[in-house]
Amino acid sequence: MYQLKRKQFVKTDLETCWKFFCAPANLQVITPDYMGFKVLTEVPDEMYHGLIIGYKVSPVLKIPMKWVTEITYVRDKSYFVDEQRQGPYRMWHHEHHFKEVEGGVEMTDIVSYSLPFGVLGRFVHWLFVKKQLESIFDYRVRKVNALFPPA
Repeated sequence: MYQLKRKQFVKTDLETCWKFFCAPANLQVITPDYMGFKVLTEVPDEMYHGLIIGYKVSPVLKIPMKWVTEITYVRDKSYFVDEQRQGPYRMWHHEHHFKEVEGGVEMTDIVSYSLPFGVLGRFVHWLFVKKQLESIFDYRVRKVNALFPPA
């Protein structure tokens, strides 16, 4: 199993930050275009425990694949968790934490995941997956800073 952790300061109030990140449609806004990311299911303005969301992603050679996640935990203005139900990972558990701090919000992402295919999966992780996930989260930091400029 692998884990990616990222912290980011968001220059806005907790209510605004929470509303933005809890709107499933906004995931497309903070995902790089090259991923071909598209929300396929009708989604509410704010996620809730048990929500199932279907996506299309094209992470490799523009080959589309289906990804389905479930929102498994929500604590208002504190954290939520999405878990993969169908997709490229053997396991995907993504925690989104929000903490009000002086001048804004400290947002922490913790992604725990594993790949299928044993040794081949470990090689693909080393060769490609780890770098791609880091690139996606680097893009997210830049995009969030553009949406909520840090003064």
